[in-house]
Amino acid sequence: VQLQASGGGLVQPGGSLRPSCVASGTIFSIGTVGWYRQAPGKQREWVARITNDGRTNYVDSVKGRFTISRDNAENTVYLQLNSLKPEDTAVYYCYAPAYDSWGQGTLVTVSS
Repeated sequence: VQLQASGGGLVQPGGSLRPSCVASGTIFSIGTVGWYRQAPGKQREWVARITNDGRTNYVDSVKGRFTISRDNAENTVYLQLNSLKPEDTAVYYCYAPAYDSWGQGTLVTVSS
């Protein structure tokens, strides 16, 4: 299974982006998919996860602002980023723990 993340970019504070993660296989069989991020000079941190049946969890710092979703027919997992803050600037990665498979990352920069 290979994952490819895209959809990052430069956005002003308060703006929105929707990175996506496309799986080479059928994501329904992949199981839980997570999003992580790594800011410059910091360790990679978990951001959100979604199970096969759509249950979601988020790190406290993004609750109410980020939404993870999946489209099994399109083999894609999305991360809707709203009300972005400069501290959300990071490379965002998707991860399938069942296969220990990481996407290559997509850069999100929040700056005025």
